[in-house]
Amino acid sequence: MNLCRKAAVLCHPVTMKNKYSQYYNRSLIPSYYAFAKNMTIADLEKRSEAKKVLTDLNIVIVVLCTIIILENLLVLIAVCRNKKFHSAMFFFIGNLAFSDLLAGSAYIANIFLSGSKTFELVPVQWFIREGTAFIALAASVLSLLAIAIERYIAITKVKVYGSTKTCRMFLLIGACWVTSILLGGLPIIGWNCINNLPDCSAVLPLYSKKYILFVVTIFSLILLSILILYVRIYLIVRSSHQEATNSQAYALLKTVTIVLGVFIMCWLPAFTILLLDSSCRIQLCPILSKADIFFGFATLNSALNPVIYTLRSKDMRKEFLRVLCCWGVLHSGRPSDRCLVPLKSSSSLEHCTNKHEHQTTPIMQDCTTCV
Repeated sequence: MNLCRKAAVLCHPVTMKNKYSQYYNRSLIPSYYAFAKNMTIADLEKRSEAKKVLTDLNIVIVVLCTIIILENLLVLIAVCRNKKFHSAMFFFIGNLAFSDLLAGSAYIANIFLSGSKTFELVPVQWFIREGTAFIALAASVLSLLAIAIERYIAITKVKVYGSTKTCRMFLLIGACWVTSILLGGLPIIGWNCINNLPDCSAVLPLYSKKYILFVVTIFSLILLSILILYVRIYLIVRSSHQEATNSQAYALLKTVTIVLGVFIMCWLPAFTILLLDSSCRIQLCPILSKADIFFGFATLNSALNPVIYTLRSKDMRKEFLRVLCCWGVLHSGRPSDRCLVPLKSSSSLEHCTNKHEHQTTPIMQDCTTCV
Protein backbone atom coordinates (compact mmCIF):
# COMPACT_ATOMS: atom_id res chain seq x y z
CA MET A 1 0.00 0.00 0.00
CA ASN A 2 2.82 2.38 0.90
CA LEU A 3 4.55 1.58 -2.37
CA CYS A 4 1.37 2.43 -4.27
CA ARG A 5 1.10 5.78 -2.53
CA LYS A 6 4.76 6.53 -3.23
CA ALA A 7 4.38 5.56 -6.87
CA ALA A 8 1.34 7.78 -7.22
CA VAL A 9 3.18 10.74 -5.83
CA LEU A 10 6.37 10.07 -7.75
CA CYS A 11 4.38 9.99 -10.97
CA HIS A 12 2.60 13.25 -10.14
CA PRO A 13 2.62 15.29 -13.37
CA VAL A 14 4.19 18.36 -11.73
CA THR A 15 7.50 16.54 -11.46
CA MET A 16 7.90 16.62 -15.23
CA LYS A 17 7.91 20.40 -15.39
CA ASN A 18 10.68 22.89 -14.80
CA LYS A 19 11.61 23.24 -11.11
CA TYR A 20 11.11 26.99 -10.90
CA SER A 21 7.73 26.84 -12.61
CA GLN A 22 6.52 24.81 -9.61
CA TYR A 23 7.14 27.67 -7.16
CA TYR A 24 3.52 28.83 -7.61
CA ASN A 25 1.89 25.39 -7.87
CA ARG A 26 -0.60 25.04 -4.97
CA SER A 27 -0.97 21.28 -5.43
CA LEU A 28 2.73 20.60 -4.93
CA ILE A 29 3.02 21.10 -1.15
CA PRO A 30 0.27 18.58 -0.21
CA SER A 31 1.81 15.98 -2.50
CA TYR A 32 5.33 16.43 -1.11
CA TYR A 33 4.11 16.46 2.50
CA ALA A 34 2.14 13.25 1.88
CA PHE A 35 5.26 11.55 0.54
CA ALA A 36 7.56 12.89 3.29
CA LYS A 37 5.16 11.99 6.11
CA ASN A 38 4.23 8.62 4.53
CA MET A 39 0.52 9.49 4.50
CA THR A 40 -2.25 9.89 1.96
CA ILE A 41 -3.33 13.43 1.13
CA ALA A 42 -6.70 12.72 2.75
CA ASP A 43 -5.04 11.60 6.01
CA LEU A 44 -2.77 14.63 5.86
CA GLU A 45 -5.74 16.99 5.49
CA LYS A 46 -7.51 15.38 8.47
CA ARG A 47 -4.36 15.76 10.55
CA SER A 48 -3.94 19.40 9.57
CA GLU A 49 -7.59 20.16 10.35
CA ALA A 50 -7.00 18.87 13.89
CA LYS A 51 -4.14 21.39 14.22
CA LYS A 52 -6.23 24.46 13.41
CA VAL A 53 -6.32 25.26 17.13
CA LEU A 54 -2.97 26.02 18.76
CA THR A 55 -1.62 23.08 20.74
CA ASP A 56 -0.23 23.45 24.26
CA LEU A 57 3.29 23.21 22.82
CA ASN A 58 2.60 25.98 20.31
CA ILE A 59 1.19 28.21 23.05
CA VAL A 60 4.33 27.65 25.15
CA ILE A 61 6.56 28.46 22.18
CA VAL A 62 4.57 31.60 21.35
CA VAL A 63 4.96 32.78 24.96
CA LEU A 64 8.70 31.98 24.81
CA CYS A 65 9.10 33.87 21.54
CA THR A 66 7.23 36.84 23.00
CA ILE A 67 9.72 36.88 25.89
CA ILE A 68 12.58 36.65 23.37
CA ILE A 69 11.22 39.65 21.47
CA LEU A 70 10.68 41.77 24.59
CA GLU A 71 14.01 41.06 26.27
CA ASN A 72 16.03 41.57 23.10
CA LEU A 73 14.07 44.75 22.36
CA LEU A 74 15.06 45.92 25.84
CA VAL A 75 18.72 45.25 25.01
CA LEU A 76 18.46 47.23 21.76
CA ILE A 77 16.76 50.17 23.49
CA ALA A 78 19.43 50.18 26.22
CA VAL A 79 22.28 50.16 23.70
CA CYS A 80 20.70 52.83 21.48
CA ARG A 81 19.62 55.30 24.16
CA ASN A 82 22.84 55.38 26.20
CA LYS A 83 25.87 56.87 24.44
CA LYS A 84 28.17 55.14 26.89
CA PHE A 85 27.17 51.86 25.24
CA HIS A 86 28.15 53.10 21.77
CA SER A 87 31.29 50.98 21.65
CA ALA A 88 32.23 48.06 19.44
CA MET A 89 31.47 45.34 21.97
CA PHE A 90 28.00 46.67 22.65
CA PHE A 91 27.26 46.98 18.93
CA PHE A 92 28.08 43.28 18.61
CA ILE A 93 25.74 42.55 21.51
CA GLY A 94 23.10 44.72 19.83
CA ASN A 95 23.54 42.74 16.63
CA LEU A 96 23.09 39.51 18.57
CA ALA A 97 19.97 40.93 20.21
CA PHE A 98 18.52 41.98 16.85
CA SER A 99 19.13 38.55 15.31
CA ASP A 100 17.54 36.86 18.33
CA LEU A 101 14.58 39.24 18.17
CA LEU A 102 14.16 38.36 14.48
CA ALA A 103 14.41 34.66 15.34
CA GLY A 104 11.59 34.97 17.87
CA SER A 105 9.42 36.91 15.40
CA ALA A 106 10.11 34.43 12.60
CA TYR A 107 9.22 31.46 14.77
CA ILE A 108 5.92 33.02 15.85
CA ALA A 109 5.08 33.68 12.19
CA ASN A 110 6.03 30.09 11.38
CA ILE A 111 3.64 28.74 14.01
CA PHE A 112 0.68 30.81 12.79
CA LEU A 113 1.38 29.81 9.17
CA SER A 114 1.70 26.10 9.91
CA GLY A 115 -0.90 23.37 10.29
CA SER A 116 -3.73 23.62 7.77
CA LYS A 117 -2.41 26.97 6.53
CA THR A 118 0.68 25.20 5.19
CA PHE A 119 -1.37 23.73 2.37
CA GLU A 120 -2.70 27.16 1.41
CA LEU A 121 0.83 28.28 0.61
CA VAL A 122 2.59 28.05 -2.72
CA PRO A 123 6.20 26.74 -2.62
CA VAL A 124 7.78 30.21 -2.87
CA GLN A 125 5.80 31.31 0.21
CA TRP A 126 6.83 28.13 2.01
CA PHE A 127 10.50 28.81 1.20
CA ILE A 128 10.17 32.36 2.55
CA ARG A 129 8.49 31.08 5.74
CA GLU A 130 11.17 28.52 6.47
CA GLY A 131 14.04 30.57 5.03
CA THR A 132 13.32 33.53 7.30
CA ALA A 133 13.57 31.32 10.36
CA PHE A 134 16.82 29.81 9.07
CA ILE A 135 18.27 33.27 8.36
CA ALA A 136 17.37 34.55 11.82
CA LEU A 137 18.70 31.54 13.67
CA ALA A 138 21.87 31.46 11.54
CA ALA A 139 22.43 35.17 12.25
CA SER A 140 22.05 34.51 15.97
CA VAL A 141 24.64 31.72 15.91
CA LEU A 142 27.01 33.71 13.67
CA SER A 143 26.68 36.66 16.05
CA LEU A 144 28.03 34.42 18.80
CA LEU A 145 30.97 33.66 16.55
CA ALA A 146 31.49 37.37 15.80
CA ILE A 147 31.58 38.14 19.53
CA ALA A 148 34.12 35.36 20.08
CA ILE A 149 36.28 36.74 17.25
CA GLU A 150 36.05 40.26 18.69
CA ARG A 151 37.04 39.05 22.17
CA TYR A 152 39.98 37.12 20.74
CA ILE A 153 41.24 40.09 18.74
CA ALA A 154 40.73 42.40 21.72
CA ILE A 155 43.19 40.49 23.90
CA THR A 156 45.76 39.56 21.26
CA LYS A 157 46.18 42.79 19.27
CA VAL A 158 47.43 46.22 20.21
CA LYS A 159 45.17 49.25 19.66
CA VAL A 160 42.57 47.25 17.77
CA TYR A 161 39.91 49.87 18.32
CA GLY A 162 41.70 52.85 16.90
CA SER A 163 40.85 54.46 13.57
CA THR A 164 39.89 51.11 12.03
CA LYS A 165 37.36 50.31 14.75
CA THR A 166 34.22 51.11 12.74
CA CYS A 167 35.42 49.33 9.61
CA ARG A 168 36.36 46.16 11.49
CA MET A 169 33.09 46.10 13.41
CA PHE A 170 30.84 46.59 10.39
CA LEU A 171 32.80 44.06 8.35
CA LEU A 172 32.10 41.39 10.98
CA ILE A 173 28.44 42.37 11.33
CA GLY A 174 27.99 42.58 7.55
CA ALA A 175 29.64 39.20 7.03
CA CYS A 176 27.32 37.73 9.66
CA TRP A 177 24.17 38.86 7.82
CA VAL A 178 25.41 38.17 4.28
CA THR A 179 26.34 34.63 5.28
CA SER A 180 23.03 34.13 7.08
CA ILE A 181 20.96 35.37 4.11
CA LEU A 182 22.95 33.18 1.74
CA LEU A 183 22.60 30.15 4.00
CA GLY A 184 18.85 30.60 4.47
CA GLY A 185 18.26 31.56 0.83
CA LEU A 186 19.93 28.58 -0.84
CA PRO A 187 16.70 26.51 -1.06
CA ILE A 188 14.68 29.24 -2.80
CA ILE A 189 17.60 29.83 -5.17
CA GLY A 190 17.39 26.22 -6.26
CA TRP A 191 18.93 23.86 -3.70
CA ASN A 192 15.69 22.03 -2.93
CA CYS A 193 14.11 18.68 -3.71
CA ILE A 194 11.42 19.78 -6.17
CA ASN A 195 11.37 17.18 -8.97
CA ASN A 196 13.53 14.89 -6.81
CA LEU A 197 11.23 13.36 -4.18
CA PRO A 198 13.66 10.70 -2.85
CA ASP A 199 15.96 13.54 -1.75
CA CYS A 200 13.24 15.33 0.24
CA SER A 201 13.56 15.89 3.97
CA ALA A 202 10.92 14.33 6.23
CA VAL A 203 11.02 17.33 8.60
CA LEU A 204 11.04 20.05 5.93
CA PRO A 205 9.51 18.32 2.89
CA LEU A 206 10.66 20.79 0.20
CA TYR A 207 14.25 20.91 1.48
CA SER A 208 16.93 18.62 0.12
CA LYS A 209 18.53 16.19 2.56
CA LYS A 210 21.91 17.31 1.24
CA TYR A 211 21.07 20.90 2.15
CA ILE A 212 20.03 19.81 5.66
CA LEU A 213 23.33 17.97 6.09
CA PHE A 214 25.21 21.03 4.79
CA VAL A 215 23.49 23.33 7.33
CA VAL A 216 24.26 20.98 10.23
CA THR A 217 27.89 20.79 9.13
CA ILE A 218 28.18 24.60 8.98
CA PHE A 219 26.60 25.01 12.42
CA SER A 220 28.89 22.34 13.85
CA LEU A 221 31.94 24.13 12.42
CA ILE A 222 30.74 27.38 13.98
CA LEU A 223 30.49 25.66 17.35
CA LEU A 224 33.97 24.22 16.93
CA SER A 225 35.34 27.64 15.96
CA ILE A 226 33.81 29.29 19.04
CA LEU A 227 35.27 26.55 21.21
CA ILE A 228 38.76 26.98 19.71
CA LEU A 229 38.66 30.77 20.07
CA TYR A 230 37.60 30.67 23.71
CA VAL A 231 40.16 27.99 24.56
CA ARG A 232 42.86 30.21 23.06
CA ILE A 233 41.53 33.19 25.00
CA TYR A 234 41.70 31.17 28.19
CA LEU A 235 45.27 30.05 27.48
CA ILE A 236 46.33 33.65 26.86
CA VAL A 237 44.68 34.77 30.09
CA ARG A 238 46.29 31.95 32.05
CA SER A 239 49.74 32.85 30.74
CA SER A 240 49.34 36.52 31.65
CA HIS A 241 51.55 37.87 34.44
CA GLN A 242 49.14 40.55 35.58
CA GLU A 243 47.78 40.64 39.11
CA ALA A 244 44.47 38.87 39.62
CA THR A 245 45.16 36.74 36.56
CA ASN A 246 43.83 33.63 38.26
CA SER A 247 40.52 35.25 39.21
CA GLN A 248 40.09 36.65 35.69
CA ALA A 249 40.92 33.29 34.17
CA TYR A 250 38.37 31.51 36.30
CA ALA A 251 35.76 34.17 35.56
CA LEU A 252 36.41 33.85 31.83
CA LEU A 253 36.32 30.06 32.05
CA LYS A 254 32.97 30.31 33.83
CA THR A 255 31.55 32.52 31.07
CA VAL A 256 32.89 30.23 28.34
CA THR A 257 31.39 27.20 30.08
CA ILE A 258 28.00 28.92 30.28
CA VAL A 259 28.10 30.06 26.65
CA LEU A 260 29.16 26.73 25.18
CA GLY A 261 27.02 24.72 27.58
CA VAL A 262 23.84 26.64 26.72
CA PHE A 263 24.63 26.56 23.01
CA ILE A 264 25.19 22.80 23.03
CA MET A 265 22.22 22.16 25.31
CA CYS A 266 19.84 24.09 23.05
CA TRP A 267 21.13 23.08 19.62
CA LEU A 268 22.40 19.52 20.01
CA PRO A 269 18.89 17.94 20.01
CA ALA A 270 17.94 19.89 16.88
CA PHE A 271 21.22 19.00 15.17
CA THR A 272 20.65 15.35 16.03
CA ILE A 273 17.16 15.41 14.52
CA LEU A 274 18.44 17.09 11.34
CA LEU A 275 21.28 14.59 11.03
CA LEU A 276 18.80 11.77 11.50
CA ASP A 277 16.53 13.37 8.90
CA SER A 278 19.32 13.42 6.34
CA SER A 279 19.91 9.68 6.66
CA CYS A 280 16.62 8.09 7.73
CA ARG A 281 13.04 7.99 6.46
CA ILE A 282 10.15 8.73 8.79
CA GLN A 283 8.91 5.11 8.63
CA LEU A 284 12.13 3.93 10.29
CA CYS A 285 12.63 6.99 12.51
CA PRO A 286 9.19 8.06 13.83
CA ILE A 287 10.83 10.60 16.15
CA LEU A 288 11.19 12.84 13.09
CA SER A 289 7.48 13.61 13.41
CA LYS A 290 8.29 15.32 16.75
CA ALA A 291 10.86 17.67 15.25
CA ASP A 292 8.87 20.76 16.25
CA ILE A 293 9.68 20.07 19.90
CA PHE A 294 13.42 20.08 19.21
CA PHE A 295 13.30 23.26 17.10
CA GLY A 296 11.28 24.96 19.80
CA PHE A 297 13.89 23.97 22.37
CA ALA A 298 16.66 25.36 20.13
CA THR A 299 14.86 28.71 20.09
CA LEU A 300 15.43 28.87 23.85
CA ASN A 301 19.04 29.81 23.02
CA SER A 302 17.79 33.16 21.72
CA ALA A 303 16.13 33.82 25.07
CA LEU A 304 19.25 32.98 27.06
CA ASN A 305 21.76 34.94 24.97
CA PRO A 306 20.81 38.34 26.43
CA VAL A 307 21.18 36.89 29.92
CA ILE A 308 24.66 35.55 29.20
CA TYR A 309 26.06 38.43 27.17
CA THR A 310 24.49 41.48 28.81
CA LEU A 311 23.30 40.77 32.33
CA ARG A 312 26.90 40.02 33.38
CA SER A 313 27.45 43.76 32.98
CA LYS A 314 26.37 45.71 36.08
CA ASP A 315 25.90 48.91 34.09
CA MET A 316 23.71 47.12 31.56
CA ARG A 317 21.51 45.86 34.37
CA LYS A 318 21.24 49.44 35.68
CA GLU A 319 20.28 50.64 32.20
CA PHE A 320 17.60 47.94 31.94
CA LEU A 321 16.10 49.17 35.20
CA ARG A 322 16.25 52.76 33.96
CA VAL A 323 14.44 51.82 30.73
CA LEU A 324 11.74 49.94 32.65
CA CYS A 325 11.49 52.79 35.15
CA CYS A 326 11.10 55.32 32.34
CA TRP A 327 8.37 53.20 30.78
CA GLY A 328 6.52 53.27 34.11
CA VAL A 329 7.08 57.02 34.53
CA LEU A 330 5.78 57.83 31.05
CA HIS A 331 2.65 55.75 31.62
CA SER A 332 2.00 57.35 35.02
CA GLY A 333 2.05 60.90 33.64
CA ARG A 334 4.97 62.02 35.82
CA PRO A 335 7.87 64.16 34.45
CA SER A 336 10.28 62.13 32.34
CA ASP A 337 13.39 64.31 32.83
CA ARG A 338 15.15 61.66 34.91
CA CYS A 339 14.83 59.19 32.06
CA LEU A 340 17.20 61.28 29.97
CA VAL A 341 20.00 61.47 32.55
CA PRO A 342 22.99 59.39 31.35
CA LEU A 343 24.79 56.86 33.51
CA LYS A 344 27.47 58.39 35.74
CA SER A 345 29.95 55.61 35.14
CA SER A 346 30.87 53.93 31.90
CA SER A 347 30.13 50.30 31.33
CA SER A 348 32.67 47.73 32.36
CA LEU A 349 32.61 46.33 28.84
CA GLU A 350 33.35 49.75 27.41
CA HIS A 351 36.05 50.18 30.07
CA CYS A 352 37.66 46.96 28.82
CA THR A 353 37.69 48.27 25.26
CA ASN A 354 38.97 51.73 26.14
CA LYS A 355 41.80 50.37 28.24
CA HIS A 356 43.00 48.35 25.26
CA GLU A 357 43.39 51.43 23.10
CA HIS A 358 46.25 52.64 25.30
CA GLN A 359 48.01 49.33 25.97
CA THR A 360 51.28 48.32 24.40
CA THR A 361 51.03 44.61 25.10
CA PRO A 362 48.22 42.16 24.30
CA ILE A 363 47.12 41.27 27.83
CA MET A 364 43.82 40.74 29.58
CA GLN A 365 42.23 43.78 31.20
CA ASP A 366 41.17 43.96 34.81
CA CYS A 367 37.46 44.25 34.12
CA THR A 368 34.40 43.09 35.97
CA THR A 369 32.57 41.84 32.92
CA CYS A 370 33.85 38.73 31.16
CA VAL A 371 32.22 38.12 27.80
